[in-house]
Amino acid sequence: MGNAAFYMVLRRMRGPLLVLIGSYALGILVLMAIPGEHPDGEPWRMNFIDALYFLTYTAPTIGFGEYPHEFNYAQRFGYMLAIYPPVIAWFYAIVTIVGLIQDPVFRRTVEAGRFRRRVRRLSDPFWIVCGYGDTGSLLVRSLTERGWEASVLDTDRERIAELETRDLRLFVPGWQADANGTENLRAAGLDHPQCAGVLAVTNDDHTNLQIAITVKLLHPEQRVICRAENRATADNMASFGTDHVVDPFSSFADRLALAITKPEMHRVYEWLSGMPNTPLFEPPRPPSGRWLICGYGRFGKAVCRRLDKVNVPYTVIERTPEQTGAPEGTIYGKGTEAVTLREAGIERAEAVLAGTDDDADNLSIVMTARDIKPDLYLTARENQMAHRPLFKAAQLQMPVEPSYLIATRMLSLITAPLLPEFLRIARGFDRSWHAAVARRIREVSAGRVPEIWTLTVSEDRSPAIIELHREGAEVCIGDILADPQQSGQGMNAVALLLVRPEAVVPLPDSQVPLEAGDRLLCCGTSEARAQLRWTLFHRNTLRFLITGEQRPDGSIWRWLGERR
Repeated sequence: MGNAAFYMVLRRMRGPLLVLIGSYALGILVLMAIPGEHPDGEPWRMNFIDALYFLTYTAPTIGFGEYPHEFNYAQRFGYMLAIYPPVIAWFYAIVTIVGLIQDPVFRRTVEAGRFRRRVRRLSDPFWIVCGYGDTGSLLVRSLTERGWEASVLDTDRERIAELETRDLRLFVPGWQADANGTENLRAAGLDHPQCAGVLAVTNDDHTNLQIAITVKLLHPEQRVICRAENRATADNMASFGTDHVVDPFSSFADRLALAITKPEMHRVYEWLSGMPNTPLFEPPRPPSGRWLICGYGRFGKAVCRRLDKVNVPYTVIERTPEQTGAPEGTIYGKGTEAVTLREAGIERAEAVLAGTDDDADNLSIVMTARDIKPDLYLTARENQMAHRPLFKAAQLQMPVEPSYLIATRMLSLITAPLLPEFLRIARGFDRSWHAAVARRIREVSAGRVPEIWTLTVSEDRSPAIIELHREGAEVCIGDILADPQQSGQGMNAVALLLVRPEAVVPLPDSQVPLEAGDRLLCCGTSEARAQLRWTLFHRNTLRFLITGEQRPDGSIWRWLGERR
């Protein structure tokens, strides 16, 4: 496709170029055929070079000048006949060029070639983001802030234009194209050696499914993380090896059930899964009494399934109960009117969830419910990020932001693939253990949602540890998490999980020695993460943290140190 624009220009300009060449040839022949006279009466004729030169600089603008000698009347008459065809040919060529530039097909071809070139020039690991809606924009910004590059495909031209105007840390190439197409995915870098994976976050489950199938057929080893709001689609994706499937509705329902039954664990979950560097939020505990569920679509069904598992009673309000298969006892209506809420028993309810696919209806439900019973626990589904100021003004105890849920979940899978394993293991502990983890996270986070990352003990990821191992030194978890600027103190980071081939250890002790191949899940501030990276790549710094001894570093200094 890189040469497609060039070939398209040649095809479109073939006619104008032939006319232009023919008019120039005719003019040159006329000028060469008509004889002229010197002032002394000696005859002369233009040669080919003189005729070509004269016609070249006069034809585009009908400029005047007689070259190389003054013309006689015959030459002037012949020049008048020779000059107009090239002028008309130039006009024809210019009009064709203007029309070609305005041709949507040509412009798309040029954009495709430009996009391919930009993607080929990516030199660092990058992710292909399919879909640049609310979720895609959050992912791209978060990835670039963490040093990941990205390429974007979206069918909406306005969204791609918005991408180009965003103030991102790194340049992100984008192209208006359907991510369903195999060639479009390849243009976005699917075959690129630096491609880290594909994020399918369009608002259509079938499109995301097709993307996952395409990637797994062409590159089975490539990571694919997909969004799926339909349970059947999610199961389909998982059946052929999609690495991760993120369902925002099931994810929220799971968090809600966790918040009701294990509030301390829910706090840990929220802090570790939130958007890094945002204010640390203390979520209020949802009540275990009766809930009113307004809307029984995909979201409402996911919430009801989880409430059933934790034995929380609820009443459903649905406008089309026959079509959605609402349970027995469902109240007909949307919940936007007080009479419907009263019929559902709002006076006896402790919480209301507005879960329709219309933001105006959800806000109306919340406001009506609060007017009837001010002390209700309120939560509502936010379908579009553009309405976020309105939902913030509604002061909800637990807002439901599908785009945010998907973005944070995918971001944690990219930056900390061990996080899901830690959260799964953590659920098996009691409330006091959860409280201890929450307290430790609060101590190292400086009031902000911490960064989450995975550390691997290997030659390329942590060369300082491997080099000290070769020298016979023992490196413990506490050593690498010590602060080199403040002796005897640790940096603002904590090890959450240690993974070895033979063991998985949650909250490992600081005195546990590290071995080659170990993977360590950590959380902490951005500054601590940067300092840890420095420690892992500088042997002298790590040796100082272990022994307190500052040795010469570099070949010359080590040689001098050995001779002393």
